[in-house]
Amino acid sequence: MPRRKRQISAGIPVHVIQRGNNRQLCFDENKDRRSFLAALGEISAEYHVAVHAYVLMSNHLHLLVTADEDCGVSRMMQQLGRKYVYYYNHAHGRTGTLWEGRFRSSVIATTRYLLACHRYIEMNPVRAGLVSHPRDFVWSSYRTNALGRSSSLISQHRIVTTLGDSVEERCKAYQRLFIGTHEDSDQVIRFAGQTGMTL
Repeated sequence: MPRRKRQISAGIPVHVIQRGNNRQLCFDENKDRRSFLAALGEISAEYHVAVHAYVLMSNHLHLLVTADEDCGVSRMMQQLGRKYVYYYNHAHGRTGTLWEGRFRSSVIATTRYLLACHRYIEMNPVRAGLVSHPRDFVWSSYRTNALGRSSSLISQHRIVTTLGDSVEERCKAYQRLFIGTHEDSDQVIRFAGQTGMTL
């Protein structure tokens, strides 16, 4: 069966999901996460891909990104995969594949789902029972987007920058996105990530 052609256009936000092969660990230690984020910062800049949100779980990761060129996201993920898998295999004395095939992705076409996807990504550690609040998980973009911490990796999407006239206002508005439950939109985002459906 032929691969489904990716519909990732320049300037359009994309939710990216990459899982460890057979759900195995892809981040064993904090140094693995630091190495991945360093590579992501370097390679996203090289391919002109803005990173808006991320979370690094033990056996998978989520990114919310926008590329300046149509093939930017695919090229970034390909190069990121090569660099990180080389590091990981060397660091952990292993060989072979790390990822479960190609990354999955869904294009985000509305403001509602862009903000919902931010929340979905950064709430992953809470849903997994690792922390009670996303601010308590170090390996996500929540502290940058919601608390105003500086980051050389995160480039806020213009929709997020319009949530308030100051950093403080934007942070408060962003934090309000996380109030209550959002199971309906979470299910839609989950399904879109599995099928490649546009949100």
